[in-house]
Amino acid sequence: MAKRKSIHIEGMEHGAPIPNGTVIGNMVFSSAISGKDAKTGVLSPEPDEQAEAMFRNLRLFMEKAGGTPDNIAHLTVFLKEEKLRDSVNKAWLKMFPDEHDRPARHALKADLRGQFLFQIEVIAVL
Repeated sequence: MAKRKSIHIEGMEHGAPIPNGTVIGNMVFSSAISGKDAKTGVLSPEPDEQAEAMFRNLRLFMEKAGGTPDNIAHLTVFLKEEKLRDSVNKAWLKMFPDEHDRPARHALKADLRGQFLFQIEVIAVL
């Protein structure tokens, strides 16, 4: 049985007693990754800026897990409002510009807390 390794990232802590994610063997599973900038602590009210920060946080998470965004197999996007999909897509296309080399993705509307406009969760293989 593979041993579980919890991932904790300064600036991306949750308000609950949970890690940012877990690595088991060569599999990586994230908890919710938001658009609150891990380096500055700022949660921009602007959708495009919050999406950019969320994908920067995703890259930071993957590095801490021992990989890169290229290791992501599946990404789930939780949207506060359906109209916010465009902001996520802009940041998505910057991170995954090659239409023949992108992770699977599913987006759905969710009741997110506070000023969070979206969150993502990922499954990756190292």
